[in-house]
Amino acid sequence: MSWSKVKQQLEGFLSPALQGKVEYRATSYRYVPDKAGQCYLTVNKKNVLQMNDPTNRIRWYQSEQEIKQDASIQIPISKEELDALREETQGNVPEERLQVIARGRKIGVLAKELMTAQSALSKSNFMVVATKFLATSIEESLESDDILLNVLALIDRRVGKKRILNISEKVKLKHPIVQYFYAIRVNTI
Repeated sequence: MSWSKVKQQLEGFLSPALQGKVEYRATSYRYVPDKAGQCYLTVNKKNVLQMNDPTNRIRWYQSEQEIKQDASIQIPISKEELDALREETQGNVPEERLQVIARGRKIGVLAKELMTAQSALSKSNFMVVATKFLATSIEESLESDDILLNVLALIDRRVGKKRILNISEKVKLKHPIVQYFYAIRVNTI
């Protein structure tokens, strides 16, 4: 499918509140047939999501330790997880330390997932992911581990106010770029 066709379909699904604010852009190279241009997202005319741009305005995490030490990442810990940890340690660990251990484990897993997703994003082809987005359901796109699918779903008009508000806890565990677009969408509600 051509870029203009994909762009037209994506813009057709863009939330009305974000029309004119979020735009799909592409560069192309007319006389270089083997050079495929780049597609990216802009917010208020500023390039925000370009897959292979290391100077991205959104903070890209550099190491697992940086993610683990980021106090802004909020990790919900369920009672079941604490009970499992309590059973694993045979009750020999103080209660407040159980919270720290459970949070540390979850952040370690989250850090690895974020770094894997980020490396996949830098290698991804916007056109391929956009075409996949247009062919799959919104629920699948929101639940996906693919950062770009999450972003495209969050700015989609088929995701209503109620669903946006209901996924706030899940978004806290997603990549910062997904959280950024979630914040933009919440501000339009």
